[in-house]
Amino acid sequence: MTISTRYLPIVGLLWAAGLVAWADDTNKTIRLPEITVVAEKEPAPAQVVPVSVTPVSRDTIEAENVRTVKDAAIYAPNVNISEFTVRRLSMPYFRGIGGAVNNPSVTTFYDGVPQFNANSSSIELLDVNQIEFVRGPQGALFGRNTLGGLINISSREPSLSKWRSDFETQYGNHNYFDEKLSLSGPIIKEQLGMSLAGGYSSRDGYSVNDTTGHAVDNREGFFGKAQLMWRPVDDWTLRLIVTGENNHDGDYAVGDLNYIRAHPNHVVYNFDGFTHRQVIAPTLLAQHKGDVVDFDSTSGFVWWHTHDYCDLSYYSGLPGNTSDLEKGLQFSQEFRFSSAEGAPLQLNQNLKLKWQAGLQIFTQNYTYDRNSDFTSLHYLYKIFSDLNDIGVGIYGQTTLTAWDKLDFIVGLRGNFEDKTAHLVTNTTDTRPSKDFSNVTPQFGLAYHLTKEHMLYATVSRGYRAGGFNTASPAGYESYDEENSWNYEIGAKTSWLDNKLLANLTFYYINWDNLQLNQPDPVTPGSYYIANAGSAESKGVELELVARPLSGLDLFGGVGVADTKFLSDAHAIHTDAFGTSTTVGLGGNELPNTPLFTANGGAQYTWQVSKKVALYARAETVFYGRYHYNPANTAAQDAYNLTNFRAGVRGDHWFAEGWVRNAFDTHYVPLAFEDPNWQSGYVGQCGDPITFGLRAGLNF
Repeated sequence: MTISTRYLPIVGLLWAAGLVAWADDTNKTIRLPEITVVAEKEPAPAQVVPVSVTPVSRDTIEAENVRTVKDAAIYAPNVNISEFTVRRLSMPYFRGIGGAVNNPSVTTFYDGVPQFNANSSSIELLDVNQIEFVRGPQGALFGRNTLGGLINISSREPSLSKWRSDFETQYGNHNYFDEKLSLSGPIIKEQLGMSLAGGYSSRDGYSVNDTTGHAVDNREGFFGKAQLMWRPVDDWTLRLIVTGENNHDGDYAVGDLNYIRAHPNHVVYNFDGFTHRQVIAPTLLAQHKGDVVDFDSTSGFVWWHTHDYCDLSYYSGLPGNTSDLEKGLQFSQEFRFSSAEGAPLQLNQNLKLKWQAGLQIFTQNYTYDRNSDFTSLHYLYKIFSDLNDIGVGIYGQTTLTAWDKLDFIVGLRGNFEDKTAHLVTNTTDTRPSKDFSNVTPQFGLAYHLTKEHMLYATVSRGYRAGGFNTASPAGYESYDEENSWNYEIGAKTSWLDNKLLANLTFYYINWDNLQLNQPDPVTPGSYYIANAGSAESKGVELELVARPLSGLDLFGGVGVADTKFLSDAHAIHTDAFGTSTTVGLGGNELPNTPLFTANGGAQYTWQVSKKVALYARAETVFYGRYHYNPANTAAQDAYNLTNFRAGVRGDHWFAEGWVRNAFDTHYVPLAFEDPNWQSGYVGQCGDPITFGLRAGLNF
């Protein structure tokens, strides 16, 4: 499928309307709001941080009803999230870097707590204040597994001044039903506050099992968040956040690539399976604001458990089923000290120094128990893995500012991990162990031409730890660490009295010991990680946000990524008899990385009266062609998705209608190599057109 140009006029007309109206509104004091990010662990305006960061604010989250990280990712250039219909598996790719459920290269942080496993990284975005997509290695401050960048998600703080409540309900096609309720307010005014938020969501499946006639990928979930914030004195804040989610979902809506392309949203199984997941994550934040030194502490537990029961005969080959039980428990503790906010160390009249330093320790346990039953062949295949990880990271960063114009930035982090494993199959029982260590520096230079215009350049090193596979061919039980260097120059600019923001970035990434997901020939539907040599990625990113007149917001962006494996890159092909051969990948494009991503749209609000406003929103996102696999033998052609939303809003209520994928574009966003399928690939259809009504009350 080639990208359709019939939707381009939608974006063009929206922007043109705003630009035409610009001339009539130049004398009004209409400005874009300043957005604060924590891309460098401390609050700072997004336009002065020398990092490629796309913030998705609470206003956008509410306006577009963003429910998952993938919903928000469409606004960030060179970001592609590979996500199954089963919500527990979500893998972000930034600038070509990504993959690995148990060892991500783009880590998601919830309120400062890293999610070491994809099974806990994609949950319902409940009572969320902001999402930040930070691109490029962040090893100097955040350490391990931020090779491609990170996703920062922050919760909305409880109110210490007055009570507020929100209620929202939705209904749509596919029997979609969703409700959310939140309550927040002071227990002791200006000192002790609390918030409670919860919801329920369900829908029928988008795909049908042609064997049983039943919907496959149905969803049902309960989710909640409770917070308690205590400010005993002005300079201390303690905050407890407890998040939980319980999902009872249907089966994986995957099928032979050729079949699902010919029959969108149809698969062939012998029976209907299920996937269940539970997540509980308590977090404790402590913050002290001093005259000279600030202190932050972030303590986080994350517990999750999943159970899959699936048909192994997706491809009408071996009859049988598989039961997967997975669980994880992690603890992380970070202590951070920094120069007081807004009060750097004044070295002399022209020089001032800002600094931060910290220590992080963590532990992680992951257990995988799989039983594959091929009854007709009188064969039971079992995998049991227990992985344990203890790590520590020490970091520091300084920013020397000269003449309030020029920033020199130096950061450094040391990382150390000790990993042990217990790996069991039908024929093996081993207990390997291994240590991993690395140093990740960062160097930056930022020049503030004016208050509204900044140029910057950075050089940074990224690091992804090595580890052990839960299952793999003999000799590939472990894999080594992966490293990268990122070179970036950019400009962040504000124009027309802050009515237009325009940011431009050029980057080049070179990395070695690339960790590559490869199919396991012994275990159907399983993949293992092996180091595959070197690769590079180079590209450009442009982001535009405009508010030309009162009530009209325009937004757009484009990212171009040229990725390829270098001459030493290779994959390991192992047949069912255990014979391995090396296949060269040099010159091939990296998988799951669109040649370009682009988005554009607008929202217009018409104030009918003092208490009532009408609004409409339209947006289109484009994805360029990309390959599913390192060998580049199968690909998804360029495609685009268009969303619309319109409604009416009062002081304490709103009602709207919405439609996503409005033109019902058929596409296959992800597919994997599997020789057991007729086409050699198993894939999953993208979401079809969905539409519905949404209404809410707030007090």
